[in-house]
Amino acid sequence: MTESALSLRPLCAEVSEARGESLAATASRVEHWLLVEYGGYWPYDPLDASIFAGRLRAHLAEQLERLPHSRLLLVKQPPQGRRDRVRVVYGATADRGSRFRALELESHPDLLDIDFAAALRGETPPLGEPLRHPLLLVCTHGKRDRCCARYGQALCEALHAGTSAAWVWQSSHVGGDRFAGNLVCLPEGVYFGRVAPGHVEALLSAYRTGRIDLDRYRGRSCHAFPVQAAELHVRRETGLAGFFDLRLVAARRDGADAWRVELLAELAGVVHEVRVELRVAEEEFLTCRATTPKRARRYVATAHDVRAADSEGPRELTGDVGR
Repeated sequence: MTESALSLRPLCAEVSEARGESLAATASRVEHWLLVEYGGYWPYDPLDASIFAGRLRAHLAEQLERLPHSRLLLVKQPPQGRRDRVRVVYGATADRGSRFRALELESHPDLLDIDFAAALRGETPPLGEPLRHPLLLVCTHGKRDRCCARYGQALCEALHAGTSAAWVWQSSHVGGDRFAGNLVCLPEGVYFGRVAPGHVEALLSAYRTGRIDLDRYRGRSCHAFPVQAAELHVRRETGLAGFFDLRLVAARRDGADAWRVELLAELAGVVHEVRVELRVAEEEFLTCRATTPKRARRYVATAHDVRAADSEGPRELTGDVGR
């Protein structure tokens, strides 16, 4: 299918919203992040950027391979455009204790000298300074999907008007083109989708007080999709919107396409056990660039029980919870 033919199709974000596709359990699984400032052309795959040619590309690919659930993002803060130095942020999102650090380099080739994987795995001392403010990443990666450019740019402008410019970065693909405008909040790894300029004030108001706007919530990147589904279900049922109101204590398969997820509400002293099932949707073009329709995977909470928390405290996470 030609680019011109693809451009005549409705925007995937508009189609997704019109058919009422749920945002629940759609956050990309990312536990380790590497953000590299670059004001030039962003190709479809960030590793293919001209600044990463040769040995540097191989080095970064090897770094990502050593870190489970890792993602490289190109970032920038227009209208600054190109800068003489390069800002880099790296870190890890977890259910508790997310950590990020920032540093500046003379140029992109200096990335060759840094072992981010070793630093994040605690094998070497951390580099750079602790990141002391949130990062609000907005996907504006038009080469990846035209929805990201169309909805992302407007979202960036609204965020700039509503908060500190230092917080807001344009980024390459974060996952879920059809949920644009997409916003990822670090260090928590919280994903929001279908964020329009009119939603920004309420979303930021909640975020500044440590709460999640559940109407736009896609999930937390540190969790597998079944856990994301269970967490959002419990939050909606209980009104628990604080970042850390729930803690994952166990997750296990309960059949081929089902899981049992246990979440501890510490203040209430109860455990919520949720059964999540996999459902497969009808075939659709899932992105604006897609040439073959595919079936989206949905994770749906189908049962919910509550019990008093075990006196010995939460159990360790167990079992294969899938992607």
